[in-house]
This record gives sequence, structure tokens and C-alpha cells, in this order.
Amino acid sequence: MEAGPTIRITQVGAYVFTVDFGAALPGLLTDEAPPIGGGTGPVPEQMLIAGVANCLCASLVFALGKFRQDAQGVAAEAACRVTRNPEGRLRITGIDVRILLGAESDAMPRIDRVLDQFQRFCTVSESVKAGIPVAVSVEDGGGRRLA
Repeated sequence: MEAGPTIRITQVGAYVFTVDFGAALPGLLTDEAPPIGGGTGPVPEQMLIAGVANCLCASLVFALGKFRQDAQGVAAEAACRVTRNPEGRLRITGIDVRILLGAESDAMPRIDRVLDQFQRFCTVSESVKAGIPVAVSVEDGGGRRLA
């Protein structure tokens, strides 16, 4: 089994934690949203969807490079749905990621091949999908939905 990345989390306030990624990277302050926390940093749900969206974007950039396609930049918006389970506990029941390409699809002749495989390269979303549905859409620079 290969070792993956590690972090260290330390409580510094009521619901405030520092996330230490190691000596080479700056730490991150997290918190819960009011009224429980003070809202001084991202909440855990934001951290999860940031990881999913970032990995999907990186996987798309990898696939674009593999097929020599210039998307003229990649951006994404991500949201999660939070509902209560039968015991009344909050759970993430879905993640939606909208990826935006800078270029129009006509300028990327092999974009179909890229879209057919980029999600399979994403370690995070493919792992999360085992327990939480992840819906991904991709739009080109002209606003045309590609996937």
C-alpha cells in the first residue's frame, strides 16, 4: 500500500482548528459557521468540495495536455447538498461541480476524447463517489454545455 498525503489538525478555539500541511506549506484555519462557530475559516463541507473540485480540474488539465488541447484556463464552482438522515444528523447527500473552460469547444478538436476520460483520473472524486453522488458538468468559453 502506498502512503498518501498527511495533515495534522490542532484545535485553537471552540470550533477553530489549524490544518498543518507540513513545513513547506502555510497552515489553514478552519471553523464552523455561525451560530455554532465564528465563521473565521472554511467549514469542513467546503474543504471536501474544494478537494473534489480541485482534483477534477487538475485531472481535466492533465487530460487536456494529453490530447494537446488548449482550454485557455479552467475554473470551477462546487456546491454540496446537506440534508438530515433518519436520525436527524446532517449529511452531505450530493456534490455538484460545474467546470468552465476558457476556450470554445470548436477550438479544441479532441475535447470529446478529453471529456470521455478526465473524471477517471481524479483520485478524490472517484473515491468520494463510493459514498456521495458527484455530478459534474463542463461548459466551454461560450457557455455551451459539453458534458
